[in-house]
Amino acid sequence: MVQISQKQRHKTYGVRVRGVMVGGAAPVVVQSMTNTDTADVDKTFAQVKDLFLAGSEIVRVTVNNGAAARGVVSLRERLEAAGLDVPLAGCFHYNGHTLLNDVPELCTALDKYRINPGNVGFGKKRDAQFESMIEKAAEHNKAVRIGVNWGSLDQDLATKLMDENAQRSRPWDADSVMRETLVQSALISAEKALNIGLREDQIILSAKVSRVQDLIAVYRELAQRSHYALHLGLTEAGMASKGIVATALAEGILLNEGIGDTIRASLTPEPNGDRTLEVRVCKEILQSLGLRSFTPEVAACPGCGRTTSTFFQELAQDIQRHLDDSMPEWRKKYPGVEGLKVAVMGCIVNGPGESKHADIGISLPGTGESPVAPVFIDGKKAHTLRGENIAAEFQALVEAYVEKRYGADQDKAA
Repeated sequence: MVQISQKQRHKTYGVRVRGVMVGGAAPVVVQSMTNTDTADVDKTFAQVKDLFLAGSEIVRVTVNNGAAARGVVSLRERLEAAGLDVPLAGCFHYNGHTLLNDVPELCTALDKYRINPGNVGFGKKRDAQFESMIEKAAEHNKAVRIGVNWGSLDQDLATKLMDENAQRSRPWDADSVMRETLVQSALISAEKALNIGLREDQIILSAKVSRVQDLIAVYRELAQRSHYALHLGLTEAGMASKGIVATALAEGILLNEGIGDTIRASLTPEPNGDRTLEVRVCKEILQSLGLRSFTPEVAACPGCGRTTSTFFQELAQDIQRHLDDSMPEWRKKYPGVEGLKVAVMGCIVNGPGESKHADIGISLPGTGESPVAPVFIDGKKAHTLRGENIAAEFQALVEAYVEKRYGADQDKAA
């Protein structure tokens, strides 16, 4: 797997969000957002905890009224009492300046302010309200994500650029003008924030669109025209496989070009669905690209007419589940175990070869094959399993391998 070195990544300022570094030489950060009423502290606390424990390194919450603002303050107290050092980002629209002034504790309870210049205010009030929020961020040394969105573009800027486009001898198409509006809105707003008193290492930019090609084009421009840390996210990505595929394509292409410092998968969940799915998707994108490792991987074949039994599928699922369940404890005991590679293969065609490429792998017998299952460890055949207890025996071998390779005595063993 080709890995992207830090030198190949788009050079950006490093922004500290509580204990998490975004940009600079830091690894790409996973972010998510709650969908609870922030004023309901119990429900919001439960969801923030779930997202954080699932691997979300920054969690964003909606701050849309006074009750939500006070809820954030209580939420921070609850998180600290529970020993959860979660960086919280506040999502503001329209009235953020008022909330930050009316609830002073909110300024410190949050670690990052998300400001959309397209709806921070309207007319003559817009600049003053933007300035008020930036002043609070500067005063409290907080990070700010200036997040423009194609659903709420700065209409004055959009009109100006459309008028300029009409004067061109070869006018751009409407999509190109929209993309340029997003880019300019983000960069102009960042410049204003600097003039007000924010530093470059407090600013993260995002430009949200819902089409894959637009996201790629906009972020390539932002990367070429600035060194601000960049948050990637396909807004309104959609539901289920559609949202996952679109997000993986858009963010994966940009990350593979070295663009992007923090990411989110903005998936539409099923009613009462698992919100942590968006976290798992982000982690799998980063792990698939070789940018980060979060949990050991299980390689398994898709199955075919040679594998009419479902035994290898069940074993692969059991092993992946066991690895995932073990990681909270293994991460403490076995440094580096997240890089473990396990193979569970279903027949003799590719089974032995794939198993040899993994750290530990098993090649199960396919339909009509001899009922034996060779196990390969570090590229060499180490065991042959037979009988009814193959699954349990292989799982025990994986446990023993982890202990030997990643345990405290690994140096002695070497």
